[in-house]
Amino acid sequence: MGTGLNTRRTRGALRQSASISLQLLLVLLATWVALRMLGSAWSVIWPVVIALLLTTLTWPPARFLRKHGWHPALAASLVTLLFLLVAIGTLVGIAVPVGAKSGELADQVVAGINELRQWAAGPPLKITDEQVSGYLDTATDRLQSSVGGIATATLSGVSSVVNGLVNTVLALFLMFFFLKDGPRFLPWLGRQLPGRLSTDIPAVAGRCWETLGAFVRSQALVGLLDAVLIGIGLAILGVDLALPLAVLTFITAFIPIVGALFAGFVAVIITFVTNGWTDALIVLAIIIVVQQLEGNVFQPMLQSRGLGLHAGVVLLAVTLGSSLYGIVGALLAVPVAAMIAVLWNYIREQLTDAPPPVSAPPAEPSPAAESSPPAAASPPPPAGPAPAPAA
Repeated sequence: MGTGLNTRRTRGALRQSASISLQLLLVLLATWVALRMLGSAWSVIWPVVIALLLTTLTWPPARFLRKHGWHPALAASLVTLLFLLVAIGTLVGIAVPVGAKSGELADQVVAGINELRQWAAGPPLKITDEQVSGYLDTATDRLQSSVGGIATATLSGVSSVVNGLVNTVLALFLMFFFLKDGPRFLPWLGRQLPGRLSTDIPAVAGRCWETLGAFVRSQALVGLLDAVLIGIGLAILGVDLALPLAVLTFITAFIPIVGALFAGFVAVIITFVTNGWTDALIVLAIIIVVQQLEGNVFQPMLQSRGLGLHAGVVLLAVTLGSSLYGIVGALLAVPVAAMIAVLWNYIREQLTDAPPPVSAPPAEPSPAAESSPPAAASPPPPAGPAPAPAA
């Protein structure tokens, strides 16, 4: 008897496990199909993502103007124009000092190369000029043999630059429309959806928008901390282009991994050609320390507070996103994880109903009460003020 009962329980548990496994496989298959569809439409989705990120930065001033009586189109136009002016001014603020120092930098680059050759010619390397010439000839031969590959890579790079410019222009136009018509989108979306979806989808979309804004603000704060710390280090060492390099560090902070590497490489090279090896190594140490603080302290703490995610989840999300989809995956991993958490919390809230109040069962009448006649109803108490409580 007991063996048969255990067998039936085992079979029931196996059937339930098989059912859950099949459901998980269906969910994974649906996720894979959705990702494939997103990949096919990525050329359209990517400008929308950029526009949403830019809108989170520019929405606070647009909202301020709208609250003070500005027409939505006029407020969106002014904020878009100011954003373009700030972006162009930032680029000019970086390019003009670098251009003014270009001649001096070129001379110092030549001097740095000569110094490097003299150092390599001494112990322990003892590389002679003939060996250097041989290395240069070998490199020249390899370049000549790979002209086709270089041309293909150049054309691919030019195509990527053109696509980037087109996406940037499209994102700016989308940002303008989001600033102008954004508050009307969720009500319109609610009217288009049937049944309960008309309230659930707009509610989840509103929470996701708040989460995206928290992500962008935290990323901007992390970039500001990086720029201030690295800028202070460059200023203490007396690097001529300390301010443009700090601005470049802030801008590239929005591009995970590659942005930090690019800004750090530029800072080290400029310090080397202007101040020499010692200061360049000091700048490299400063950048490594700041990047470690950013990746392991600043970014997880700020994003975990703003997004409601644990710092470990932020680190794992960035690692997984960068390993799967490179730079784009690293950039979008944290907001995507936060939006998944928002969706899960909303579903949990909707499925978690308050338990019904427990009512006491009616008392069974005793035999004495059943046999005794019903008591006469007592007359109501006389109207009047309630008696005062006893002291």
